[in-house]
Formats: sequence, C-alpha cells, structure tokens
Amino acid sequence: MRGTQLVLASGNTGKLRELQALLSPLNLVVRLQRDFNVPTIAESGFTFIENAILKARNAAKYTGLPAIADDSGLEVDMLKGAPGIYSARYAGPRATDQDNTQKLLLELADVEEQRRTARFQCIVVYMRHPLDPTPLVCQGTWEGLIVDQPRGENGFGYDPVFYVAAYGCTVAELDADTKNCASHRGQALAKLIKQLS
Repeated sequence: MRGTQLVLASGNTGKLRELQALLSPLNLVVRLQRDFNVPTIAESGFTFIENAILKARNAAKYTGLPAIADDSGLEVDMLKGAPGIYSARYAGPRATDQDNTQKLLLELADVEEQRRTARFQCIVVYMRHPLDPTPLVCQGTWEGLIVDQPRGENGFGYDPVFYVAAYGCTVAELDADTKNCASHRGQALAKLIKQLS
C-alpha cells in the first residue's frame, strides 16, 4: 500500500469510502480499525468532542498510526439538546433507527412545526499519536426541522425526519452526493482536509 497510512476509528465502510476519496489527493491511505483488531472503547464522554477523542486515541494506541474519529448526533431545541450524544441509543441500548425516530416523534407530538428546530452536529478528530496534546478538531453543523412523519428511503438514523429548507425535503430524500457535500459530517471532513493539506 503506497502513501501514509491512517486508521479510521470506526467499522463503518461507508465512512471509509468517503474518507478514502477525500484523502487520496493527499497521498493518505485510510484503513478501518478492525483491520488491526483494535478493541472498541466505551463512548463514556459527556460531549461529542470527548467521545471522538476517546475513539481516536484508542485507535492510535493500538495501531501506532495517526487516527481519525468522529462523533455526531442530533440536537433538538425543544428537548434541550436531546438526544445529543445519546442519539444512537435514544430509545435504549439496543434501539434501532426506527425505535429512536419513533421516540423522537412521540416527544415532539404536540409541538408545532416552527418550534421543531434541530441540528445535526459532527466532530471529527485527527490525532498524530495517542498522546497528541494538540489534536485537530473540526466541527460541522447542519440546521433543520423535525417533520411529523418519516419521508424518503435514503440515509439512516434520523434522516427521514430531518427536513432541510434549502433543499425542500428530508435528508432521506436527498441523493448521497448532495448529502455528503452538505451534511454536518461533510462539512467537518472538508475542514479537516483543508488543515491536513
């Protein structure tokens, strides 16, 4: 494998493809942490930044390579920022995307549309080594509204209920390229690429 290797602190092949495409012009090769048998670490932080740093540090420690990690979630204003860092397990530790979405819609059942404001947040962290005192931290934010019924077949998580006014549809109704460019993760990764360049 030519190029400098990085480890992605994730098992998500979709994230891997996206990162490989973005980083290939910089002669960087990204590999999943499972290629190195990195044990997963508990996301015990209280913020997206803390969780992303925990994951990046763990991957760098077990591989000896620079590591990239992200943590992301949905913040709903009427719910004081919930589900936040608990977005993936909002309806419980083994909750499905559908379980989480249904819980969210129940919580907002009596809230009128204009007060259902929300945003997706993503923090991406790059650590040169596990003791890196100055990791690169990049943030992306995507503003929207929570609609009252799921719409669209694309994406995952809360995408079917997250409406983006600029596109006049939910994220689940967008094509993958549009989503990847506009999304919170796309924004954070673009900032990281700029810094790594």
